[in-house]
Amino acid sequence: MLTGDANTASANNGASSGPAMVPCVLVFAAREKARSFARAAFPRKRTRTVVVRTADEFREAVRRELVDAAVVDLAASGAEPWAVATLAADYPSVAFFGLVPLRTADGESAARAATLGFADVLCEQVDEACARDLIAPLTYSARFARALAEPPVALGLDSETQRRTWSAIVQQAGRPVTTSALASGIGVTREHLSRNFARGHGANLKRVIDLVRLISAAELAKNPGYDVRDVAAVLGFASSSHLAVTTQRIASTRPASLSGLRAVDLVERFVQGRTRSRVAGNRSL
Repeated sequence: MLTGDANTASANNGASSGPAMVPCVLVFAAREKARSFARAAFPRKRTRTVVVRTADEFREAVRRELVDAAVVDLAASGAEPWAVATLAADYPSVAFFGLVPLRTADGESAARAATLGFADVLCEQVDEACARDLIAPLTYSARFARALAEPPVALGLDSETQRRTWSAIVQQAGRPVTTSALASGIGVTREHLSRNFARGHGANLKRVIDLVRLISAAELAKNPGYDVRDVAAVLGFASSSHLAVTTQRIASTRPASLSGLRAVDLVERFVQGRTRSRVAGNRSL
């Protein structure tokens, strides 16, 4: 599902409105030089950087919050860097990047990283200035927003307000987002947005937010390293029970079934009478 042209994504992101989404980059950096690279490459205002020093810390972090990309210090001594590197197979939704000094001997490490599914390998003292730009189009959030740039026809989101709101929602990649934050991002009041988004018999805004979050949950559930509790945690659901309630309400199924469902499957289930809350539906009568 998460494919598309990176240049298009950059263009779309630049033209969109809505609450800013700061990507999360998880960095395994056992060496001080690797930590220095992370500080220089990923400014705090533009990236949330989580730095860990062991494979266990890496495993804990990737199951605690939604990680967009991972940078692995392949030049660290011992078995730890490759213990982290092999996790790329468990978390294919995360774009993995290697980090090496500029040495001839690092060619073997780069080749090994490629066989493990790494997206690219960065070089210290060479890629510091451009690392963020190299990683940004390949982050989970960017790929998610790119794949869902056009709202599904079945949702009937045709007005400018509806399309701008959809764009702002999908850029969060399933993270929690409030109606107030969306309204502020596009320059209207919360009441105005809620009323105009669901004009006629259109989908309720809060239900559409839940739909997008569920699409992301289904995508993440395909990662071998995540169980239902992990998916709920990284997407900010209060608990796995909260995710279960949302899954039932939006798609009439259980979280355990999400890994076998595509975005189009969830949209199809959603439009079959689940687009509006009971209260919203009563108000429209």
